[in-house]
Amino acid sequence: MTQRSTPSDTTALAKVIIADDHPLFRAALGHALATTLNGEVLEAESFDALLALLLRHPQIELVFLDLNMPGNQGLTGLTAIRNQFPDILVVIVSANEQLDVVERAMSFGASAYVPKSAPMPDIVNAVETVLGGDNWLPAHLQSAGLVQKNSLHQDFARKLSQLTPQQFKVLRCIADGLLNKQIAYELDVQETTIKQHVSAILRKLGVINRTQAGVLFHDMLRADDEDSLAEADTL
Repeated sequence: MTQRSTPSDTTALAKVIIADDHPLFRAALGHALATTLNGEVLEAESFDALLALLLRHPQIELVFLDLNMPGNQGLTGLTAIRNQFPDILVVIVSANEQLDVVERAMSFGASAYVPKSAPMPDIVNAVETVLGGDNWLPAHLQSAGLVQKNSLHQDFARKLSQLTPQQFKVLRCIADGLLNKQIAYELDVQETTIKQHVSAILRKLGVINRTQAGVLFHDMLRADDEDSLAEADTL
């Protein structure tokens, strides 16, 4: 985890975190945002580092989130942030411009979807738009038919929002194929507590077993591996 600092130590004024595992991209974006926002910009190179920063800096308003940084798979990081920090605005930054992925990201609570190929003026415009209370997409995605969000995705997003942060963690573990005993060990709780969480998760998601819950979570939040390949091509 890295953090830009100045002699006056303006970290307390930081309102934005760039979460991406590519240092050159973080540096370029951080420079543009620091100038635009006139404040400190924090950086995280992994999803765990991002969560640590969010817990340490409750004044954060905006997160730039890479889809496939270490610790994040597809849209799971987005939904985790929206679940645990619902007041924070999330801007997805990715080389993946698949319409289905963009549509699902917006359905699951992203405030903007910014391609990594976007010029800095567009990124600045996205920030200003999002902080102004509106969603933002680049012009070529606006004109690509992303007018109405998929009702199935919206319904699943609504169901996810009903989960407590702990239930969300349990659901992620279920999707990873962990058994109740393993989840209890990972979260340092009793197995009976996990069983109670699983029952609540199944009820809130409207599924009949943990297998259905895990498959639904994985399928809804995946972003194909070609995203990683595309990002590698941009470096």
